[in-house]
Amino acid sequence: MNCEKTETGVKVFPVKDLDLAQTLDCGQSFRWVQLESGGFKGVAYGKCVIMRLEGETLYIENATVEDFENIWKNYLDLSLDYGKIREKISKIHPVLKEAAKYAPGIRILRQEPYEALCTFVISQNNNIKRIKGIVQRLCESFGEEIADGEFSFPTAEKMASLTADDLAPLRAGFRNRYLIDAAQKVASGEVNLDKCKTAPYEEARQELMKITGVGVKVADCTLLFGMHRIEAFPIDVWMKRAMDKLFPGMCAEDFGEYAGIAQQYIFHYSRMHPELFE
Repeated sequence: MNCEKTETGVKVFPVKDLDLAQTLDCGQSFRWVQLESGGFKGVAYGKCVIMRLEGETLYIENATVEDFENIWKNYLDLSLDYGKIREKISKIHPVLKEAAKYAPGIRILRQEPYEALCTFVISQNNNIKRIKGIVQRLCESFGEEIADGEFSFPTAEKMASLTADDLAPLRAGFRNRYLIDAAQKVASGEVNLDKCKTAPYEEARQELMKITGVGVKVADCTLLFGMHRIEAFPIDVWMKRAMDKLFPGMCAEDFGEYAGIAQQYIFHYSRMHPELFE
């Protein structure tokens, strides 16, 4: 994979098994907006960029070669061979084979753990459009301005100094006190996010569930999307429906070491094929 400087950023080639819409706008991250040009503008790790794909060439505006090597290559999980993973997990079940074939461009983003934790706390009983609005207001209110009216995600330390009432303008409702509890426990070290990256899975899950309002689903999403624990297999309403109808009698463990990647293929396939559940 090559990365070269351009007039506005960098270009990376060849990039295989990546579809920006399937990856950036499928409910993993809530900080990306598709532009009229077809590219995606978003913020991660304190950087604001615009990404677009032309064939197997990825263009990232406002990025340097160093940024790509230190941030975006990892963020997009470009070092992992998703082609080989699809080949392996497709043998598990014919419906999973179909789901993986349907959206081969999905990758699991490697997001900042604290940001992933907060955004999935916000995601409870919520839809993607509303989640994006709440997250945007949170960043504008308490994050640091980067450029062009874009803001970084606020730190746990910053949010720990706030109250649930301070978050009222976000219109996150009951989730406000969960966010404050998460911030206080992470900032104080009562919940150790670094430990969650490497601890035995159930231990990591229980660590996150010390936070008020964090149950199994939010913990699993945080581990998958914020810590790249790709053995995680979050179950929400869509996934429960998919498991009951398409994979009866199966459970998360049946999907093996790449269960989290399988989950994303199944989740996307199910959302795009509601007729399967009529």
